[in-house]
Amino acid sequence: MNSNNMEENAICHVVAMPFPGRGHINPMMNLCKLLTAKNQDIVITFVVTEEWLGYISADPKPDNIRFRTIPNVIPPEKLKAQDFLGFYEAVMTKMEAPFEQLLDHLEPPVTAIIGDIEVRWAIGVGSRRKIPVAALWTMSISFFCMLYHFCQFSREQDSIFDFLDDVEYIPGISSSNLADLKAVFQRNDHGVLQLALDCISRVPKAQYLLFTSIYELEPQVTNNLRETFPFPVYPIGPAIPYLELEQNNYGTSNSTNDDGYIQWLDSKPADSVLYISLGSFLSVSSTQMDEILAGLQNSNVNFVWVARGEASRLKEICGDKGLVLPWCDQLRVLCHSSVGGFWTHCGWNSTLEAVFAGVPMLTFPLFLDQDPNSNQIVEDWKIGWEVKREIGTQKFLTREEIAEVIKRFMDLNSDEGIEIRRKARQLRDICQGATTESGSSVINLTAFIQDISQGHNH
Repeated sequence: MNSNNMEENAICHVVAMPFPGRGHINPMMNLCKLLTAKNQDIVITFVVTEEWLGYISADPKPDNIRFRTIPNVIPPEKLKAQDFLGFYEAVMTKMEAPFEQLLDHLEPPVTAIIGDIEVRWAIGVGSRRKIPVAALWTMSISFFCMLYHFCQFSREQDSIFDFLDDVEYIPGISSSNLADLKAVFQRNDHGVLQLALDCISRVPKAQYLLFTSIYELEPQVTNNLRETFPFPVYPIGPAIPYLELEQNNYGTSNSTNDDGYIQWLDSKPADSVLYISLGSFLSVSSTQMDEILAGLQNSNVNFVWVARGEASRLKEICGDKGLVLPWCDQLRVLCHSSVGGFWTHCGWNSTLEAVFAGVPMLTFPLFLDQDPNSNQIVEDWKIGWEVKREIGTQKFLTREEIAEVIKRFMDLNSDEGIEIRRKARQLRDICQGATTESGSSVINLTAFIQDISQGHNH
């Protein structure tokens, strides 16, 4: 299909505006792929900074998704993790004007905007231009719900932090999750949290609210939000690349360019490998990395560890029980039959991929929503254990502690090992069921497409 015909026939033209970070761009792109797979007549303009186009332009995507760029908000060489607040503020203040200028030049006319809630200004731009906006939240529905209630609660206060102890109940949120939320406010930068709450306070002015989660994973909070907002609330998840799974016959080694890690996994017994990834944005110190590696070696468990920048250093001291990689196709690895556990920082996308694959988790939260995610995994769904560190301290996990917890976690014959894997498979079936034709996520996706298409026709 050439692009001219595509645009002439398009039922609707959607502009996707993700927050410029890996944990936001990936789910937004996966959502766009799901939309175009459901309806070939949708054309999507996916807007990224010039820096991000360099990272993702070569990734495969359908013809009816096209990239457009706006300038970088800060020079790429300035590491975002070093001054996350400065980067966060820049996204909220410097991207709006170039985005509006881009809208002026797009053809055909824009039918709808899908705007990441954390770019803050997308809803306002749509409102000024009479373009409906679907606000997309790339973390859990529970975390959104908690923050939204804090927004409501804090309107009378000078600061959200003045009344933290007064919040005793949020509908649909367990008391342990609420306690975790209070820890989030204690452990994270107050400037970042204040800006996040400002973003969330604008959601009532959107026309739709989209979540990358699955209704069945978080039914009570979803129902609560549906009663709260006058517009449709659609969980369309998991916004992970599960369509590619079907196309590539995952779990076998028929793919190219996998650097041998799939063949390595093929050679291992079922459920015997621990997969480790502690995030792409903030990670742990080199000292803690060394302790983790020593603990892995002492546990005698097979492992695959994606250690990004530390990979080449760790590879040299790794030994023959494990693989250390700078990158892998995570969903493909998690769905491999030899993988029996996932040590994770509990980013929401990684959490959804593990649930989809039916793999139990060792949780090691580092930042923002990862504490409540860990709580959901361990307390609500009961498909993981937390690797304990003392909150608010820099205490390291020692190699002895790590080896002991890994040995217990990867023991397939213990009662707790059997039970946690049974629950993980149960949740996997629920999650995969949501992505079938009669499943909740596909029904929501179809309804959303119908909404925006009809809006275009009127």
